[in-house]
Amino acid sequence: MKIQNGNNRRRFQRVTALGIVCLILCTPSISLGWGAGGHMMVAQIAFKRLNPKAKAKANELLAIAINPAAISARSKDFVNAAHWPDDLRQFPEFDSFKELHFIDNPFSIDGTPLPALPTPNIVTALQDNVKILQTSTDKNAQAQALRFIIHFVGDIHQPLHCATRVDAAHPEGDRGGNLVSIKIPDKDGKLKTSNLHSYWDGGIGTFPPTGPNFRPPPLSQIPAAAALAIAGNPDTDPALKLNDPFAFSAWADESFALAKSVAYNGITTGAKPTAAYNSEALKVARKRVAWGGYRLAALLNTIWPN
Repeated sequence: MKIQNGNNRRRFQRVTALGIVCLILCTPSISLGWGAGGHMMVAQIAFKRLNPKAKAKANELLAIAINPAAISARSKDFVNAAHWPDDLRQFPEFDSFKELHFIDNPFSIDGTPLPALPTPNIVTALQDNVKILQTSTDKNAQAQALRFIIHFVGDIHQPLHCATRVDAAHPEGDRGGNLVSIKIPDKDGKLKTSNLHSYWDGGIGTFPPTGPNFRPPPLSQIPAAAALAIAGNPDTDPALKLNDPFAFSAWADESFALAKSVAYNGITTGAKPTAAYNSEALKVARKRVAWGGYRLAALLNTIWPN
C-alpha cells in the first residue's frame, strides 16, 4: 500500500507537474466514489466524534507534507483530506490504487455467468491501511494511510461501490452503474445525460457539488449537508455495530444489498429516474453517509483510544 518509498517517491516527483496538468485538462471516464462533497460530509461527521487523542493524532499526521506536495497542501485538515485520493485520480503513479476504491461484487439479471470477485479491493485496502496505522513507525506511510482510510470508509458505504450488474451486454459488469446511462436535470432544469454511479456520488443531486476541474466545495457548505444526513439516522441504531469497527466485509455486504434493492431497482437505461426512486435513493444516500461518519470515528477511536 505504500508509495512513500524511494523509487516510487522519485517517480512521483517526476510526474507531479504532468499530473497537475492532467487534473486540469482531463475528464475521467468513470466515477470513483462519493463526490468530494459526500466524502467531506462523512469526514465532518466523524471528526466531531473523535476522542481527543484520535483528533490530535489525525491532525499531526495530516500536517505532514506527503507527495505530491501541491495536492496534499490542500488537504491538511481532516474534512478536506477526505477527497485526497480522488484529487490524484489523473496521476499515473496512482493507477494501481484506482481498484482499491471499490469491490465489484457481481450479480446477474439474466443468468450470465458471474466474473470473479477481484482482489485487491476496498476491503483489503482498508485492512492494509489500518495495519499501517496500527504498526508502522513511518510517519509518511501513516499520513498516507490515514488519508486513504478517511476516503475508503466513505466509498465502502456508497452502494454502487460494492456491486456490479452483469448481463449479456456486460459480462464483466456495468462498473457499479458507470455504464448505466440516465437522464437528470441540470441547474437550469434541462435534462442531460449522466450515469447512475455519478448520480449516487452526488447524493441524488443534493450533496455540495464538485466545482470545475474537480475543485471540492467550500468547507462552509459541509456542516449543513452533514446535519441533513444525520437527521433521522441516529447513531443508536443497533445495526451500526459501532463496537465492531473493523467489519469492513459486512459494510460492503450492506452496500451490495442496497445496490440491488434500491440503487438499481426501477432504473430504466436512458430514462429519467422517477420521483419515487429519487425519494428512496436520497434517504439511503444520506443514511450511508451518516453511517460512514459514525463508523470512521469508531474505527479511529479504537486505533487511538484515550
